[in-house]
Amino acid sequence: MRALPPCLALLCLLPLGACGEANMADQPRAETWDRNAFFPRESTMRHPVAGTVPRADPARPAPQPATITADLLARGQERYGVFCTPCHGPDGRGAGMVVARGFPHAGDLAAEKLRRASAADLYGTISDGYRTMFGMAQMIPSADRWAIVAYLRALQLSRDVAVADLPEADRARLEARR
Repeated sequence: MRALPPCLALLCLLPLGACGEANMADQPRAETWDRNAFFPRESTMRHPVAGTVPRADPARPAPQPATITADLLARGQERYGVFCTPCHGPDGRGAGMVVARGFPHAGDLAAEKLRRASAADLYGTISDGYRTMFGMAQMIPSADRWAIVAYLRALQLSRDVAVADLPEADRARLEARR
């Protein structure tokens, strides 16, 4: 009778020894284009359920805007401030707060090479990244990437303006800051 409880305990623990580590990556699964006799037409890929709305894909390219509007530039400035300023800085010279904390120096956005680059090239760089810059296509919707490109062009043009060439109201604001 005394040996029965230890034997019973061992008997209860025996099935636990057969348990392995569950790993979802090693289980059988069907890939998108696999044949599958379970479904009609033996296709694993399924049509979306009727009435569902597809999720917008921010990485999907949108056409380049035909005109640059004040609203587009304002949106570009706001999005630049959120996504680009940490590395490139508010002036685009490449000395943002992330760089000040040890991240590699970001490129000067008014460099001659970038001034000569097409808008599509700048859009592609924002989308896919370049050198140490990460691609931002999954974070920045396509229309916002175009807005950033428009603002970047304005930022580039603003570097070459002489104070004497500014409108009187802008010169007065600059004088008031001194």
